[in-house]
Amino acid sequence: MKRLFAAAFIAVLSLTVVHAQGLKKVYDESINPLEQIDQAVAKAQAEGKFVVCQVGGNWCPWCLRFADFITNDTTISEVINQNFVYIHVNYNPRKSEGEAMAMQAAELMKRLDNCGRFGYPVFVVLDENGKVMHIQDSSFLEEGKGYNKEKVLRFFNNWTPKAVKP
Repeated sequence: MKRLFAAAFIAVLSLTVVHAQGLKKVYDESINPLEQIDQAVAKAQAEGKFVVCQVGGNWCPWCLRFADFITNDTTISEVINQNFVYIHVNYNPRKSEGEAMAMQAAELMKRLDNCGRFGYPVFVVLDENGKVMHIQDSSFLEEGKGYNKEKVLRFFNNWTPKAVKP
């Protein structure tokens, strides 16, 4: 029974990884995520927008699915482009990457109000000064093996600068 369970687990894991590999990798693992956020905040401030941090990694199939989903839907991508500086913030909590990376991951979670408690991807909306205004659990945006357009649009439209500061 244990062997059957282990075999089934490996099969499901393999299918998930294969599916994720078919999607475009969107997280730049070579940049410092804290500096990335600082740059996005400066840009948002200059453009009168907010920042949305999609926190996760190329290791996360749901993160890659969401990136693909919003890129391929023109209505959603227009709302994002008009109101937000949207960034994919790489989170790598693995201590095997070294102590410095582990400390950076901890600092990232501290800066984003421990957003990882909701799972991945998780969306953090920052105001033009970089203050966390909202953390969105992505599971509420899901539908089946993907995302629900109406729920995703509702999330973004409710957190535009115009909606928050009428």
